[in-house]
Amino acid sequence: MNKAIKKVVIVGGGTAGWLTAGVIAAEHNSASELGLQITLIESPEVKSIGVGEGTWPTMRETLDKIGIDETDLFRECEASFKQGSKLCKWVTGEDDDYYYHPFVLPQGYTKTDLIFPWQKHREKIAFADAVSYQGRICEQGRAPKLISTPQYAGIANYAYHLDAVKLGHFLQKHCIEKLGVTHVVDHVTEINSTDDGDIASVTTKNNGAVVGDLFIDCSGLSSMLLGQHFNIPFISKKHILFNDTALAVQVPYSDDHSPIASHTISTAQSSGWIWDIGLPSRRGVGYVYSSEHTNEVAAEVELRDYIEASIGKVEADKLTVRKINFNPGHREKFWHKNCVAIGMSSGFLEPLEASALVLVELAAAKISREMPATRETMDIVSKRYNKQFLYRWERIIDFLKLHYILTKRTDSNYWRDNCNPETIPESLQELMALWKHTPPGPQDFHHVEEIFPSSSWQYILYGMGFETQESELSRKFINEELAHQFFTENEQLTQKYLSALPSNRELIDKIKQYGLHKI
Repeated sequence: MNKAIKKVVIVGGGTAGWLTAGVIAAEHNSASELGLQITLIESPEVKSIGVGEGTWPTMRETLDKIGIDETDLFRECEASFKQGSKLCKWVTGEDDDYYYHPFVLPQGYTKTDLIFPWQKHREKIAFADAVSYQGRICEQGRAPKLISTPQYAGIANYAYHLDAVKLGHFLQKHCIEKLGVTHVVDHVTEINSTDDGDIASVTTKNNGAVVGDLFIDCSGLSSMLLGQHFNIPFISKKHILFNDTALAVQVPYSDDHSPIASHTISTAQSSGWIWDIGLPSRRGVGYVYSSEHTNEVAAEVELRDYIEASIGKVEADKLTVRKINFNPGHREKFWHKNCVAIGMSSGFLEPLEASALVLVELAAAKISREMPATRETMDIVSKRYNKQFLYRWERIIDFLKLHYILTKRTDSNYWRDNCNPETIPESLQELMALWKHTPPGPQDFHHVEEIFPSSSWQYILYGMGFETQESELSRKFINEELAHQFFTENEQLTQKYLSALPSNRELIDKIKQYGLHKI
């Protein structure tokens, strides 16, 4: 139990495996003889699912921490800027039905209440446009920075859209060449236990046994270590979040100068929604839906109809669609004995709001930051880890479900069923009851590192038409004059950035040609 933790073995590559390896190796000096030894075992046959990935702004800090050059990211990984999400047809289903969930905080967010003063003018201006400039610069296809802005810095807050397969290869090369990670390309054939039930080693087909002190399961949906070996139960959340199937396709642009969207476009359909992610050379498009509410044939018709609108029927009919099945949910716990699962081996809900990769980042960061010194302290660390990550999964589930329960759509069983109180977690029902009288705020959430801050909940709530009732108590905290000062400041910033910022494609082309400045 007092044995020092010196060897970490990661089973599985892809974005989850290599991002985890990079974070731990960079912080624990794995390139030196005295550093933590990191070995990543990757099957030669398992292919990554490259559908075009969305990230959160946290990815900038993560990549910077592990020593990635942002210019190289754009040159090597088909990266583009992401400044939030545009959600279309989620409320009424009409063509003019859309709202933004931007990454920037509302102007004056921590200074005064903005909700009640805005609600008096809600028919004239959308909430996101009243308090944030980002939706409007996205609508005009603007980038979040200038070519003179240093790498990882931004005028507007931003994340990335990426080719997940290329990102995995890019991280692999960096981890091996710069961070001292040992790479084993082989099949894991057996998992070997110690007398007390820990994993002692994994046997590989051609390289024999790989011994470790801590094993990280990044084996994807198969969950080889935590799920198959330790039999940690999987908790399905399909009764809350119905989507369990996706049809994914890569869509070409009409020409090399086509605009690149500066945000993820999420367009609601009859039984789910379509994601549309703009990369420099193509779009990643897919329909995620509930198999209980539609079938594959009908879903593909909706998907091709959506694509046809931008590239025409002839070109749309040529595209090959891939089917991906998943069960929305997560493991009962994520760290058991000397094994912790990260990425899809720990669970997966759905692509909405790009929560999958940010969970990988948070998991890798926490494991690295709290790396147990000995096996004895590992049980204490794992207990805290499980408590925090169970909380995070529960908050993500509530946040994703929020997108569905405020709809006014009644055109299909899918939308009607989503509004059934039996499908809404009690925790979310309680928040909705509170928010009838008090807007979402930091008091509603308990962790410093919330995945979705209270401002994100506000963007969804008021973007979808929710109204918080003003009361005698709330009036005491409203400073109308200050709120309108912030509305004015936001409008001035909007006009300033619209006139100064380049288009997304223009900036990406310049980055590839000239590179970004290093701080």
